[in-house]
Amino acid sequence: MNITKNTVVELDYKLMDSQGAVWESSAEGGPWVYLHGYGDVMPGLEKELEGKAIGQKIKVELAPEQAYGPYEDDMKTEVPREAFDGIDGLTEGMRLAAESGDGVHAVLVKEIRDDVVVIDANHPLAGQTVKVEVKVLAIRVATDEEVAHGHVHQHGSCGHSH
Repeated sequence: MNITKNTVVELDYKLMDSQGAVWESSAEGGPWVYLHGYGDVMPGLEKELEGKAIGQKIKVELAPEQAYGPYEDDMKTEVPREAFDGIDGLTEGMRLAAESGDGVHAVLVKEIRDDVVVIDANHPLAGQTVKVEVKVLAIRVATDEEVAHGHVHQHGSCGHSH
């Protein structure tokens, strides 16, 4: 079986910045499992994986547009300091979960001033070229439910309600 739209793919992976520093890998978090053809992985990687089979390996360098996108200045926001009153040990560089109208997003605390905290919702690798190494571990046909929902359901259940 080869990777095509509507297949669930399991990858051994390593994500690195352009200097080769490892940001994430399956060694820490386990394999990367995604539904192919639905934008669940970086666009450039999804394109490279199309048609690949179990056991195949890929090493690719992706420009920002094919990885995490360009850095967007408008994703940096100043938030009143009192909005963070319940957070102990707030420091620059801390990653937080922020809730907005379209869900929960990871943000980075960029700067702390007396009256405001500057947060950045860009992916830490936005605007950067990245290197990705993957090995295809498994491929299966997605269930009708996975295709309808546009994502993988682990162990037969998606873990959330629709």
